[in-house]
Amino acid sequence: MVPFFVQFKCKLGQSYAVANALAEAEIASEIYSTAGDYDLLVKFYVDKDTDIGHFVNEKVQVIPGIQDTHTIITFKAFGAG
Repeated sequence: MVPFFVQFKCKLGQSYAVANALAEAEIASEIYSTAGDYDLLVKFYVDKDTDIGHFVNEKVQVIPGIQDTHTIITFKAFGAG
């Protein structure tokens, strides 16, 4: 599985609705509310054969209440052990 993150800028007053819709769709691994330029930070996992661009376009950006997204593709996770 390949992890990646998406930052969400939601329409005013829609952050909780977007977070709940992502949770109900069962496509996200973790959903966090954030402060700053974006309202949510969401971690996704997809199969290594999955096109992340198509996944975001077809499964994520179609959720009502989203104004903008910023996809972050990661390379390596560092840990303590």
